[in-house]
Amino acid sequence: MARIGYALRSDAAYLTWDDGKANAVSSPTLIELNEALDRAESDSARAIVLTGRPGVYCAGFDLKELGSGGDATRKLVRTGAELLIRLYECPTPIVAGCTGHALGMGALLLLAPDVRIGDPGPHKIGLNEVAISLALPTFGTELAMERLSRRHLTRAVQLAEIYDPVGAVDAGYLDRVCPSGGLEAALEAEAARLAALSGPAHGRTKQRLHAATIKRIRASLDEAV
Repeated sequence: MARIGYALRSDAAYLTWDDGKANAVSSPTLIELNEALDRAESDSARAIVLTGRPGVYCAGFDLKELGSGGDATRKLVRTGAELLIRLYECPTPIVAGCTGHALGMGALLLLAPDVRIGDPGPHKIGLNEVAISLALPTFGTELAMERLSRRHLTRAVQLAEIYDPVGAVDAGYLDRVCPSGGLEAALEAEAARLAALSGPAHGRTKQRLHAATIKRIRASLDEAV
């Protein structure tokens, strides 16, 4: 089944993630996400919007696949890291619409986009790796150091604190929370604003701003997996 819906509206590509369950990051999902990003590039989209299903943005890596061990696990984690790099260095501005829970890899998929807007529901957002006996890979700590508030960094990463949407704004996972029922309109308005920016100027500035972090992440990938 298709997990990633795609629509092009007013120069913005809308990628809607819905696997009918928890929106776990599996190998097939990563393929679909990359294909959707390829399509947005082919369509010359001037902004990209990534959202989840109601109540769930992304619950993290598929634990069954992650726990299979060996080459399969290493490939899954590395491919996930490469997707984060692609989002973080993408010359097209990206807006994340946090429709619900975002844990582990799901929280990292909030740290990589340029703008993050959240739904105000009773959602759990955070890096829960340490709480489930996993060490956060270097690609995760690098993104966390870049995007999270210094006041929250130890609590959020080392101590695996989980936040509600309002707390996630203070921590740095989200830029703002919209009024109840207003997420779709907020995403459309933000996509229109970003699509109006100079694409070349945005892309060059983003590359210069993110280059050092991306270099460190790329250098860590073999160690991370």
